[in-house]
Amino acid sequence: MNHFLLWASLLGPALLAEGLLARYEVLAYGAGWRNPVTTLPKGVPYARGAAPDDPPKAYLVYLDGIGKRRVRDSRDGGQLVKAVIAAAPELRVLGQVQPYSPLADPLADRPVWAWLRRHIGLLLFLHNVMQIFVAADRRYRPLYNRAVGSQIATQLRLAGYRPGSGTPVVLLSYSGGAQVATGAVDELRTRLAAPLVLIMFGAFHNGANDLSCAEHVHQLTSAYDRVERVGTWMFPQRWPLLRRSAWNRAARDGKITVHRLDPATHVGPRSYISPTALLPDGRSHLDRTTDTVIAIVRSRRAATAMTQDPAP
Repeated sequence: MNHFLLWASLLGPALLAEGLLARYEVLAYGAGWRNPVTTLPKGVPYARGAAPDDPPKAYLVYLDGIGKRRVRDSRDGGQLVKAVIAAAPELRVLGQVQPYSPLADPLADRPVWAWLRRHIGLLLFLHNVMQIFVAADRRYRPLYNRAVGSQIATQLRLAGYRPGSGTPVVLLSYSGGAQVATGAVDELRTRLAAPLVLIMFGAFHNGANDLSCAEHVHQLTSAYDRVERVGTWMFPQRWPLLRRSAWNRAARDGKITVHRLDPATHVGPRSYISPTALLPDGRSHLDRTTDTVIAIVRSRRAATAMTQDPAP
């Protein structure tokens, strides 16, 4: 009981502080008080996989879940990125985008947060959770979407992307990264004129962002994913009754394809990106998610090729 009271006394003020401070970055971006970070630490490439001088078949941007707090990949997200690069060398992959920082400032690199990570590591996750709700808040959502969409566009240019080239950009997002991915669509389309494909797994988002500029949205889901299910209950725009919401309009327009990945869970030893949980066919959950992502990207390319070069 004493331990519970201790944690409650720590987390209560921490949640209040986070609620007040979570908006600071997006407001600082909007007011021009601080410039977004564009450079990467020494030794960190702007992209991996296909070389920029040999035009890649697509650029894939990975937007991680709330564990993302530095430029380098999180442990689980890093496994997925490595698996995609190994199995699809024709892709140019970016994993450094900071979905939970409108200023593109890695959380773990800030001195105060480095101290907190050693003493109260849970606060790092609370910060990113709060950022998801700021990104979903209708008062801040347009500015947040512009900030992170601009960050992604800048990183793509630095990685060799040529605006107007027609090379597809795939936004692969996990959990809260889906809120950022859906919000970045308009800004990316404006800045890069790129064909945009969204692939989201375990997606936690409010369904309010306009998806009309996206070619297609692929939703990788599981009946065992409780976190994603909470998101569909929490946000009215995801409810079928609100037919005019952006998410439901996209569904009616045939823009959303659902891929079942049962029995994957959101996190833990049976998650979508678990390398140890095995399926009846012998593949791991990580293998199946990787295979599904690559199959979606390659099927899009094959369909485009058939359209451009119809059989005689």
